[in-house]
Amino acid sequence: MIHPKVPANPLPASIQNLTAPALYQPQPLTPAACHCQHPTYVPAPVPVPAASASRLSPAGVLAVVGGGTAVVLVVGAVLVSLLLAVAITGASVAICALVVRSLMNSQRPTR
Repeated sequence: MIHPKVPANPLPASIQNLTAPALYQPQPLTPAACHCQHPTYVPAPVPVPAASASRLSPAGVLAVVGGGTAVVLVVGAVLVSLLLAVAITGASVAICALVVRSLMNSQRPTR
């Protein structure tokens, strides 16, 4: 059940039904001897990065800190302005709703 079943017919059904059986001649496969010499593996030397490439001067550190501070301030200002715009829009919609409600109540006939 677990082992695959190999079909006993070496030819496909479409080729077997042909009238000229000489069209398909299977060739026996014989392994060829390989007399190749494989080169030995020599690992390439790993280049060592320069130590000064990862170090920053004091001026570079100040530039990175200043740039980071500027980015934080700009992003904060944008987010605060978006929040303020949403708050102003919500207040405007609430005031408009109150005015429309007041107008609708004033036009209702009194009994």
